[in-house]
Amino acid sequence: MKPKIALITLLIDYVPGMVQFYRDVLGFDILTDMGEYVELKSEGVRFAICDRGIMLKATGHPGYLQGAAGQAVELAFPCETPEEVDLAYEQAVAHGAKPVKAPASMPWGQRTAFFADPEGYIHEFFSDLPQQ
Repeated sequence: MKPKIALITLLIDYVPGMVQFYRDVLGFDILTDMGEYVELKSEGVRFAICDRGIMLKATGHPGYLQGAAGQAVELAFPCETPEEVDLAYEQAVAHGAKPVKAPASMPWGQRTAFFADPEGYIHEFFSDLPQQ
């Protein structure tokens, strides 16, 4: 096995709402749309949204029908500049993202902003801060 992540799949309850959010709010293009499984165009790693029931059918494991308790995964979306973090956050919240934490400069040298998607997953926009 090669230590590399090739696919990230968000297991969700309502595919159309999540597809609309990731396409219309975050700007992803749809690569494959099979209704209950949608793959979005993402540079570097495949990214998909999948109905929990599909994984139940594929594996027979009922655990796929249970939503994760608490925050199970976070996606981090890179921005070119700290100002772009602020703008991306403002635009995402204006178009339906749930605000979690407004943009702030962090002690680890990045500007970050946190928001939640329609299923409640918390994600972030980030950019490195200029070196001083």
